[in-house]
Amino acid sequence: MSEKYILVIDEGTTGTRALIIDKDSNVKAQAYTEFEQHHPAPDRVEHDAMEIWDKSVAMIKQALAEGGIAPTDLAAVGITNQRATTVAWDKATGQPVTRAIVWQDTRTADFVEEVRDEWAEKVYGRTGWALAPVYSSLSLHWMMNNVPGFKTRADAGEIAFGTIDSWLIYKLTGGKNHAIAASNASVTGSYDLINDEWYSEWLDFLGLPLSMFPQVCPDSGNFGTTDPEIFGAAVPITGAIADQHAALFAQGCIEPGNVKVTHGTGTFLDMNIGPEAKISQNGLTTLIAWRMNGETTYGLEGYAAVTGSAVQWLRDGAEMISNSAESEAVATSVPDNGGVYFVPALAGLSAPYWDSYARGLIIGITRGTKRAHLVRATLEGIVYSMKDFIETMRKDSGVNIQTINADGGASQNDFLMQFQADMLDVEVVRPSVAEATSLGAAYMAGLAVGFWSSPEACFAGQSVDKVFKPNMTSEERDQLYAKWTQAVNRSMEWAK
Repeated sequence: MSEKYILVIDEGTTGTRALIIDKDSNVKAQAYTEFEQHHPAPDRVEHDAMEIWDKSVAMIKQALAEGGIAPTDLAAVGITNQRATTVAWDKATGQPVTRAIVWQDTRTADFVEEVRDEWAEKVYGRTGWALAPVYSSLSLHWMMNNVPGFKTRADAGEIAFGTIDSWLIYKLTGGKNHAIAASNASVTGSYDLINDEWYSEWLDFLGLPLSMFPQVCPDSGNFGTTDPEIFGAAVPITGAIADQHAALFAQGCIEPGNVKVTHGTGTFLDMNIGPEAKISQNGLTTLIAWRMNGETTYGLEGYAAVTGSAVQWLRDGAEMISNSAESEAVATSVPDNGGVYFVPALAGLSAPYWDSYARGLIIGITRGTKRAHLVRATLEGIVYSMKDFIETMRKDSGVNIQTINADGGASQNDFLMQFQADMLDVEVVRPSVAEATSLGAAYMAGLAVGFWSSPEACFAGQSVDKVFKPNMTSEERDQLYAKWTQAVNRSMEWAK
């Protein structure tokens, strides 16, 4: 085909990236900018959806210009995004009704406790998600009851809901398409995995009209065409996939039992479990990994919400480091953690604890504690958070996980990768391209238009950067983890 590139919009929790990717999986050009994080209260995290849209368009234009690439050279557009963030907009004007409620937001924690006895088991058995504030349906319920005029307009069919992929698709198509990728639908806490439809019984209980909800579409398929006035060409949008699912695919985890970990704002461990939706028996999340060519692949996930953002807190809040990359050198300047443990529960604890009231805790400080011990404890805390749910994943899947593919910005930290191999007792493989989420979106879009002929063709241009092998005794591993477990228990229910 004459078109040479795939345009990817990679919409993270803290910033917007546009990338131009060729058939060999090379990034030919990219542009990135952060957007504002709004914290109107300690338990709230919000985004301005119009700011996200405006910066997305700006980054697309910048990437095209820097790469010297004409919009007509684009074969397709792929989108990958932060998950479960709730956007609501006016169907007539295309303007947001209120700020987007971000997946890290915990304002619905009290309501979760109110309905837990009646609904926790039912929604987990249908949606695959443990009942928690991350549910988009709960964020919508909050909007219905707290944003002036929202309920009246929603009941009248005037308001549209979507995750960030839905919002971008709507804006890119000039308001023509209200759609959501199957992968994103499955992480809203609103989708019935068993019956493959929006979970109407739960939504009825919450008073949420189905008229707000988008059409669920395959992750690799037709989402419409870009309005040529936006960046100069009518380009098919043929890929949209949630960020962790995109990374799972891009890491080549296309067979049941394949596992990857992504270190971003949070840390996400995902396993391909094949064509059947098996609900976890141990608090992990079951989700749609992707849907393409009429087939659905499911996944198991464990995640810790605050890991990379804990390193950001070291930089911006505690001001212990000047940049995230500095954390490795500081951490390795001491031989061990000095007995210090940092539980990064800055937004509660997720799998397998699901405690919205847990809070960050640093314990073990003595007069000999230095800045380096605190930095090292933060990096180690990321890995301990993973260990909390990897054993659960082994039990749920029946797979003895021996190799994990690692991606995301923090995967470039060699200390973190080695400690991960040591504590999890696995081989950690780091690819040459760390931003797997972007590649996954490119592959979804490209496969739909024949840019790549098969998944294997997608992966052909990839290579491995480094392999980390475990080098720790089981006795040392158990001792370290036992102290971590004590620290976690002390952090739980602190804000209740």
